[in-house]
Amino acid sequence: MKVKICGITNLDDALICEKEGADAIGFIFYRKSRRYILPKDAAEITKKLSPFTVKVGVFVNEKISVLSEILEKTKINVVQLHGDENENYCMQIKLPVIKSIRIKKGFDFDIITKYNNVNYLLDSFVENNYGGTGSSFNWELIPMNLRNKIILSGGISEKNIEYIFKNIFPSAVDLSSSLESKPGKKDEWKVKSFFKKFNSLRLECL
Repeated sequence: MKVKICGITNLDDALICEKEGADAIGFIFYRKSRRYILPKDAAEITKKLSPFTVKVGVFVNEKISVLSEILEKTKINVVQLHGDENENYCMQIKLPVIKSIRIKKGFDFDIITKYNNVNYLLDSFVENNYGGTGSSFNWELIPMNLRNKIILSGGISEKNIEYIFKNIFPSAVDLSSSLESKPGKKDEWKVKSFFKKFNSLRLECL
């Protein structure tokens, strides 16, 4: 299981997360987000990260032309789409794509087969909010045949990572607010504590 830490807004947080074991670092380029980062600032951070750390750019209903400009400037290597982007939109992106699907009561998981050649991130549905809420949905609703293929997001923390490891086991987990001292600022102690727990679970499952 891989770990992505999202909502990075400064170099110190990025380096701490990378050092502790984050496989991917996420930058949010959605201006309405409390964790928004300017592309020029993200570019300075990505230069200082390991080439083996995946850099993910998070977008919400952005124009393809603007998205492309940001990708060129920041050297992001994976695109995460958190809005209402359709399959045609995804096909215009030349990098690997993660498509976020917000889950609510009565959700039809067959929709997940709708997009071709994308990875799926499952998050909780919150009205007028595109992620980073810290809210989770009922993970037991995820069909067994999909669990090891999806990225799980929404309300993930040190408190429930053992349950996720032993019952859901997705391909990756995506964390943000549970590791913060405030929106956009990671708490070093929380990051270290989470990865201590996560790495001990990883060893148990070998």
